[in-house]
Amino acid sequence: MQDNGARKLLAGWYESPLGMDLLEMEREIADRAVANLFGYYIVQMGCLGHGSLMRNSRIASRITVHLGDVSLAGEDAGFVCSADSLAIASDSIDVVIMPNVLEYANNPHRVLREVERVLIGDGHLVIIGFNPWSLWGLARIMLAWRDVPPWSGRFYGISRIRDWLSLLDFEVLVIERFFFRPPLQERRLMKHLSFLEKLGKYCWPWFGGIYLITARKRIFPVNPIKLNWREKRQLIASGMVRPSLHIRDDGN
Repeated sequence: MQDNGARKLLAGWYESPLGMDLLEMEREIADRAVANLFGYYIVQMGCLGHGSLMRNSRIASRITVHLGDVSLAGEDAGFVCSADSLAIASDSIDVVIMPNVLEYANNPHRVLREVERVLIGDGHLVIIGFNPWSLWGLARIMLAWRDVPPWSGRFYGISRIRDWLSLLDFEVLVIERFFFRPPLQERRLMKHLSFLEKLGKYCWPWFGGIYLITARKRIFPVNPIKLNWREKRQLIASGMVRPSLHIRDDGN
């Protein structure tokens, strides 16, 4: 399950000056992460702020899963379900993007297990999260008492995420860290501190405020079966109530 009230507040926080700066950077790193990932279906779990993190994907069918509360869906209907109980058929999705989802999951390992279920073999998972070992993590320690996003979320370190992914037979391919400036709402000051982005990558690369992890679902079939790529996979899980589904399809 997700803390839906906190996710609403987090979506509102992304409209703040700092939130908009972060969202812009998350879009940039997501653009690079998905540019060379292929398949039939790409899913983004959760939509924070305006716009999609799938805009640079070469995959035509793009699906937004709004987590737990229809009021978060807005005009981009997608469909609504829980992060740990996706109304999607097993082995049907090629790429899943999870921006700041685990921070507000009551059981993050269960969420990852559900993502593993819906991904095809050799499918890719892209996780964007807040780094506890950063100025953002320090700010969370200082501001957690206010119980407002993003400081009210649980920041999981990269090593813990890697352990969870390893248990689910994911292979971690890429780890990147970004946003080396302190989390300040003053936009003029943040602009003056923009030099820290380049400096941080070289001088303290482990302490970026956010990280991106790209992982691949590994398969070790005893008898490899050749997949017929011409046959589209079933998307909606059988036996489930078919949700109101909107798929953005830029192709045929």
